[in-house]
Amino acid sequence: METRIRPIDESSLAEAKAILENGGVVAFPTETVYGLGGDARSDEAVDTIYRVKGRPADNPLIVHVHREYDLKTLICDEQPYAAKLRSRFLPGPLTLVYRSRGKVSAKVSCGLDTLAVRVPSHPGAQRFLRCVDMPIAAPSANVSKHVSPVTAEHVYTDLQGRIPLILDGGACIGGIESTVCDVTGDIPVVLREGLISREQIADVVGRCELYVPVAGAQVRSPGMKYKHYAPACKTYLFAADAVEEAVQKFCSCEEEGAKVFALCENSVSRRFPADRVLNLGDTGEEMAARLYALLRRGEQVADVIVAVRPRGEDGIMAGVQNRLGKACAGE
Repeated sequence: METRIRPIDESSLAEAKAILENGGVVAFPTETVYGLGGDARSDEAVDTIYRVKGRPADNPLIVHVHREYDLKTLICDEQPYAAKLRSRFLPGPLTLVYRSRGKVSAKVSCGLDTLAVRVPSHPGAQRFLRCVDMPIAAPSANVSKHVSPVTAEHVYTDLQGRIPLILDGGACIGGIESTVCDVTGDIPVVLREGLISREQIADVVGRCELYVPVAGAQVRSPGMKYKHYAPACKTYLFAADAVEEAVQKFCSCEEEGAKVFALCENSVSRRFPADRVLNLGDTGEEMAARLYALLRRGEQVADVIVAVRPRGEDGIMAGVQNRLGKACAGE
């Protein structure tokens, strides 16, 4: 199969719609990462998404819709506070989990009675979703467990020959995936941290909890169970207060003949050779926007990435810390 990267215009959107109407899948941009989209109502399309990605069958998908889409056709909106969250944050990088009306493939939610829905703010995503005017199931457009793609070229690297079309909307500005928040109960519960913080949600509705995974429990949201976002090279992850240990590991790996790069925030970067630093920047927004691109660059130039956790843990940094930990899991 030939995979083409095309700018978003009337011609490429018409092609995308035809592919989706025939049970196929296409990649498209959002403000967070690129998505691999198929008709959420079609078992065939959802099966294709899982197959193309090599995604575990018990890892649910998020449905994407345009801002004018009638959500009531898909979900049971039982909690008044959910409307406040939609008004404040949507379109944007917030996924809300509702009770499902069962109007999409059961495979989207892996048999759960809930449905995760998102309204992306990326202009290209909105053009695409309005054009096709159907609920689009879409995980990140990469091979499962690899670093999420933030450019069309990243998608091509992973999925060349597996999908027919990549809609190119430029580099994603957000950088990490959406926050996922369950709104089926009396209090909203964050299932996956992201660009919208738990504190921001609580500011709007008064209270918000963070889900604590239970061993053996069914996965309720993408990104909760498996190692994710991992580069194709060896990684080591050190705590923010363990810079000396990170420097020692960097040096020892170099002495063993490995080409080593350090992934760290700007204030720590001076501890490593300037030409071997993957600099996350200073702010949470910079770190979120740069993380996946730097991990992708790192796997191309390094045998080993020595990562040092940034110091911040609140707000957007909770999502950055989550992704960094999963990318370097087990090391």
